[in-house]
Amino acid sequence: MEMVYLTVFLAGFFGGVHCFGMCGGIVGALTFGLSEEKRQSWWGSFPYLLAYNAGRLSSYAIAGAIVAGLGLFAMDIFAVHRAQLVLKIAAGVFMIVLGLYIGGWWSGMSRVEQAGSRLWRFIEPLGRRLMPVRTLPQAFAVGLIWGWLPCGLVYSALIFAFTASSLGQGALVMLSFGLGTLPTLMLMGMLASLVGSLVREPWVRQTAGGLIVLFGIITIWAGAELEWPSNAYFGG
Repeated sequence: MEMVYLTVFLAGFFGGVHCFGMCGGIVGALTFGLSEEKRQSWWGSFPYLLAYNAGRLSSYAIAGAIVAGLGLFAMDIFAVHRAQLVLKIAAGVFMIVLGLYIGGWWSGMSRVEQAGSRLWRFIEPLGRRLMPVRTLPQAFAVGLIWGWLPCGLVYSALIFAFTASSLGQGALVMLSFGLGTLPTLMLMGMLASLVGSLVREPWVRQTAGGLIVLFGIITIWAGAELEWPSNAYFGG
């Protein structure tokens, strides 16, 4: 696996504690329209949670391809090597800020998420019309819509997608990130009370935040290696 895919996967995995606050209510509401029998068993709700997350990851992949396309357009205008280095460093800084936010040390990232909420106001009503979820296509459609929820964790991954050398690589960057968040969100749906109490523990959030800060520092260090070729971060 290329370094960038591993980086965003780990960022998504350790940033999963942030997902609980952002998406916990949505995931909990997914099973509200199901029968009592399905709600009370993990195997009854599992297909719906899987369909929801498939839709969510599809949105991430679409966003990654769009952002990668914008990046390719920008590379045609500016010096490719210099632009990619600047973006890698920017991604590292963004991850550090995100880690400080998740760890509870600084709340500046909330302002970035508030900026994204302007677009979300137009999208969110579409998701509400699909509630309550009673079918698998409904669950997938809800995930497809809620994948655009304003989230600093997603924005940090999109900066990596911006440096991709093709639309497909941009989509794969975001898919790798989404797969990293999958364990937390799946467990959240099946074991909501247990996972909820765990991720609220300060040491869990601080550990996750510290690891993301570390990833950010490594990313900045890698981006500052000016002797690297312009496409080294994607291995080709």
